[in-house]
Amino acid sequence: MIIKRFSALLLTLSVSLCAEINKEELNKLNVGALLVKDMTSKQMLYAKEPFKELKPASLTKVMTALIAIEQGNLGRPVTITREMTRVEPTIAGYRRGDVIRLEDMIKATMIKSDNDAAKAIAIAVGGSEERFVAMMNAKAKAIGMRHTHFTNPCGYDDKQHYSTPKDLLKMTEYAIKNRKFNEISKMNEHTYYSLNKNKKFFAYTHNRLLNRYEYAVGVKTGYTSKAGACLIARAKKDGKDCLIVMMNAKEDRWKTAKQIFEQVLNS
Repeated sequence: MIIKRFSALLLTLSVSLCAEINKEELNKLNVGALLVKDMTSKQMLYAKEPFKELKPASLTKVMTALIAIEQGNLGRPVTITREMTRVEPTIAGYRRGDVIRLEDMIKATMIKSDNDAAKAIAIAVGGSEERFVAMMNAKAKAIGMRHTHFTNPCGYDDKQHYSTPKDLLKMTEYAIKNRKFNEISKMNEHTYYSLNKNKKFFAYTHNRLLNRYEYAVGVKTGYTSKAGACLIARAKKDGKDCLIVMMNAKEDRWKTAKQIFEQVLNS
């Protein structure tokens, strides 16, 4: 009995040691909000403004892609309409009449954050952008995102389009249970073609961690002038798994995320 208790104590100590990160250094960072979670032990290692309602920018597209993936039929062709092309950059460059596979549009949405791809997904899957946004909000409510409201599938700034770091963490924890989502979220590039005109499209990631940090496995970047630099990042090494949510970062988000990962994965 004593041996068992001693073993349990050692296990508790080892877990708590694994969870140690330099909170004083993180407190000095000029970021609007920051969450760091050890996905292996399920411990929240650091939290700054977890419940603050902020603009999520293109982190929104995690929900857009997730709904499209879950409804299935990813090989279905989608004919691009004029409405689907009425977006602000970043864009894939679709033209009315192009026929694009739904899975290619999901990849364009996640990898390059193309807004025409996200809007095309919304209209194709939801029947209209408004109905798709209703699906986004229903899904958010279903998975416990109680302080989130979406008004568009792209992440455009809007007073009624907001989320919290804690809600975005919930969304990501749900999303990474999906094999297809994980496969797409760690891709750093994708080349694809329209099905009818053989036009070539190329999606390349804005996520510098995927290009420069060997343990990075996703998830999504975001930026608008009002939301600032945003990032949901995940890294895995030797059975350790860490998830970061960063919003309105005035710091170098790539350097910051890498430093956090190094502390968590190598502790």
